[in-house]
Amino acid sequence: MFHWLKKQSALISENKKHFRNFDQSRPLRDYSFVVFDTELTGLDKRSSEIISIGAVRIENMQIDLGQLFSSYIRPHKTRHTEATLIHRITPEELKTAPRMEEVVPRFLGFLGHSLIVGHCIAIDMDFVDKACRKLYGGTLNNPMIDTMRLSRSYYGELYGLHCGHGSRRKSFNLHELSTKFQLPLFAQHSALGDAMQTAYLFIYLVKKFHSGGLETLNDLYRASRTGTWIDYV
Repeated sequence: MFHWLKKQSALISENKKHFRNFDQSRPLRDYSFVVFDTELTGLDKRSSEIISIGAVRIENMQIDLGQLFSSYIRPHKTRHTEATLIHRITPEELKTAPRMEEVVPRFLGFLGHSLIVGHCIAIDMDFVDKACRKLYGGTLNNPMIDTMRLSRSYYGELYGLHCGHGSRRKSFNLHELSTKFQLPLFAQHSALGDAMQTAYLFIYLVKKFHSGGLETLNDLYRASRTGTWIDYV
């Protein structure tokens, strides 16, 4: 038992060590990204649980369809909630699903040292962090990129909107953005479908940023924070 606990805490220590002096100056194509999404029993951080995780890997700024992750997770209470009407995952489908203690370690193995991408990523990471604290006694340090913030930056430059003001009055719904940009459309409120949708949106935005002169990960972070690009047209 104690050996198991020591082994699990080593995962967090190694993760922190790896990203302690993380280099953000390399071109974006040099990094590996994992785009992920979750489905939940609700949005209450204390009582809600993850019931599905979906993820896709991006290498050399291309989606690798050979590297996908998808799993249901059986919550402690399998019952209908208001969220069931949205994601359509029924308690009956979850009764035979593996527990969080089995799925999260597999997901973290898939994630490895990749950078994390998500749409409104803070919500998903709150629940992943909660699971990591329970299983490993700590949280991950993988750098994160939020496609919602990137989308706000994109519209800010196009229409003179400033992140946090006028741009917030516009909808930044994942599927509305994908439709606007004429991207391939995937099943909504499916963890893997939304992860794939986010991956396409991320690559689309990165290409737009690249055309304006942004090349490195640090450039991308700066753009998402300030809403300013280099010679964007």
